Amino acid sequence: MTRKSKIILLSSLAFLVFASVLTIALIKLNKKSEVVPEYVFLYAENQTKDYPTTLGGQYFADLVYERTGGKIKILIKYESEMGSEGEAIDQVKYGGVAFARVSLSQLAEKIPDMTLLMLPYMYDDSAHMWRVLEGEIGDEFLQKADEYDLVGLSWYDAGARNFYSSSAPIRRLEDLQGMTIRAQESEIMSDMVSALGANPVKVVYSEVYSAIETGLVDGAENNWPSYESMKHYKVAKYYTVDEHARVPEMQICSKAVWDSLSDEYKEIISECAKESAVYERKLWKEREESSKQIAVENGTEVIELSTEEKRRFRAAMTELYEKYAGDNLSLVQKIIDY
Repeated sequence: MTRKSKIILLSSLAFLVFASVLTIALIKLNKKSEVVPEYVFLYAENQTKDYPTTLGGQYFADLVYERTGGKIKILIKYESEMGSEGEAIDQVKYGGVAFARVSLSQLAEKIPDMTLLMLPYMYDDSAHMWRVLEGEIGDEFLQKADEYDLVGLSWYDAGARNFYSSSAPIRRLEDLQGMTIRAQESEIMSDMVSALGANPVKVVYSEVYSAIETGLVDGAENNWPSYESMKHYKVAKYYTVDEHARVPEMQICSKAVWDSLSDEYKEIISECAKESAVYERKLWKEREESSKQIAVENGTEVIELSTEEKRRFRAAMTELYEKYAGDNLSLVQKIIDY
């Protein structure tokens, strides 16, 4: 080996030693500067990873992590990893899970008064519902979560449910007379279908396609994303935008967890929850438009009810309102007029 080769070899070895020492030093420095969370919380979500509500929850978690300087880390558990929505609510109540996004229909099983916000045909449109939810009425209902040892943080969107049919379009109230309709599995939805003159039929959601295809039912009801994703447009091409049901969703926190937090952390979480709600609403609107476009491109005929016809549908709900609102009929009217 020449003298020059020895010098090059020694220089290379020296560089490798220096690089190794520097790498070890940087790793140690990063470990020292890495923030260790004070809290690591679980967040229950029953939808898929790319669903608007799941993405909204992740946005919430990211905001909280950023604004607490990494002191609060929230892990989103989607696709019902923490159980059904009903089970998630119970886990949040007892503090096993810190946060969740749940449908008001499930929350109403624990807090009956929540039913008032999801009675059929109460809202003229999306803007009407959000005026209610973002006003004093919405704030009062967020506070009602306390009745089940929960803290209501913010409202999430779940769109509007509409009727769709196979053999004939639904343009007027009379068109529903005698039809067999698969309705969402709840007493209110069954009573609504009956009040409109149709016959509610119980069918498991995964079997709705075949039920329409074989003629077991004449139609069903759901939002645009569900109608499109399950390809119901192939067997029921008439989609009537009557917006009979708008069932908002709520982000909730365990009261036990909430009470353990500092006022500073509570304020950050509240702000982040409200910001994530705005983000989720935007995602939901985009998802609805995308699903509608796919359905229309595949032959769906969209029927828009006139304002007058919508009033007739609402008028058919008089007895249903009396049954479910009881002594709170004045509040129902307040919501309708809001």
